[in-house]
Amino acid sequence: MKADIRIAWILARGSERREWWRISLTALGALAATAFALGAVVIAAVPGQVSIPHAHGLLNQPGQRAGVVLTLVLLLVPVLGFLGQCARIGAVHRHRRMAVMRLTGASPAQVRRIAAVESALPSLPGSLVAFAAFCVLLAVLGHAPRPAAWAGFAAVSLTVPVAAALVSVFALRHAVASPLDQVRRTGSDRGRRAVFCFLLAGLLISAVGLLVLTPVSVRSAAWPVLVLALVFLTGAGAIWTAGATAAFMGRRLTRRARHPAVLIAAGRLAHDPWAAARTHAALLLVTVVGVGFVGVRAVLLADLLEGDHMAGDPAFYTTGIDLAGSAVLVALTISLCGLAVGTAESLATRRGGLAVQAAAGVPRTVLVWAALLETALPLAPAVLLAGAGGTTVYVMYAAVVGTSVPMLPLLVPVAVYAACLLAAATSLPLLRRVTHPAELRFS
Repeated sequence: MKADIRIAWILARGSERREWWRISLTALGALAATAFALGAVVIAAVPGQVSIPHAHGLLNQPGQRAGVVLTLVLLLVPVLGFLGQCARIGAVHRHRRMAVMRLTGASPAQVRRIAAVESALPSLPGSLVAFAAFCVLLAVLGHAPRPAAWAGFAAVSLTVPVAAALVSVFALRHAVASPLDQVRRTGSDRGRRAVFCFLLAGLLISAVGLLVLTPVSVRSAAWPVLVLALVFLTGAGAIWTAGATAAFMGRRLTRRARHPAVLIAAGRLAHDPWAAARTHAALLLVTVVGVGFVGVRAVLLADLLEGDHMAGDPAFYTTGIDLAGSAVLVALTISLCGLAVGTAESLATRRGGLAVQAAAGVPRTVLVWAALLETALPLAPAVLLAGAGGTTVYVMYAAVVGTSVPMLPLLVPVAVYAACLLAAATSLPLLRRVTHPAELRFS
């Protein structure tokens, strides 16, 4: 393992200038993960009931602080997914060095480990920068955490790079470096993530059934468990829909489509239909949560205003709601960045084939539309299903509260779908590079 780390360090130092964006994105992802984890540690370390002159009293009670800590911890999920996307595209860009290592006797597993460590090395400076900025923020606010909290800060700063390395290993588990200067994918997921989410949702729904049979004092916990089950169930269905739709459209359009862009996109979808599910998994889960949150927020604010429940400082209620909304927006932004990186990784992986198509006379406009269709076709029904799941959550909440159902959240899936297409379009400038005639050597 020491030799692998040393080789990864040498390769990272010798990275080409064009890889600065990959290193920067990895460091940025580690910075975000460290910031969220440090925030969770400092809030969790506050003892008992206190009076904090920030967030309008939202952090004064232990139960309320626990909700904030849970929100920060959940934000780590899309960040880790983003780091996984960065690891995939990084490995493809270094495929020549991977092939050389295979020729010198390295096993595929060793090559994957070296590529994963090389992807994780930029995480360390990002984590340290977040730690330093956090210390400055604590000094400005005049907050002096306990020694146990400082131990937690140090553990987080060191754990994030390790977690980034583990995520990279998981993301590269199907990447095989060939001695013939190629990187290929093996062992498709075949929707195993969706199956796992289905099983988890089934367990949660079973837990709800058991809670219904319990005494009334415990039965109140059934509602949040049911909501969580619906989110996982709908998210799993949306992820499975993305892969199944890609496979179906790939087969059908390959035989019937006439437009060249549709044919190219259909061929890619038929070749690896579950690539869309892997790339869109976190985004679809965030869509379910986002639609449900926007609806619940509208219902909750309407109920508080109509019932005159906002006694004392109204900002106490709105601060918590706005904090949850900010968390959803941050998760959506990170997921969109992961989608953009995943699209770039797809283009980089196929640069030899794209260069051949461009050299054969396929217009670049056709290749641009094909790249967009690869995202648009399987994502449309998946986002629709995710929006339906989120709508079910807030409609159920409105029925329990007894207020009217808002219509504004129905626009959230449309906005998310448009944002996804814009995120995919940000990677299109890479298409000019990968279709250069010099890339024909990789075909």
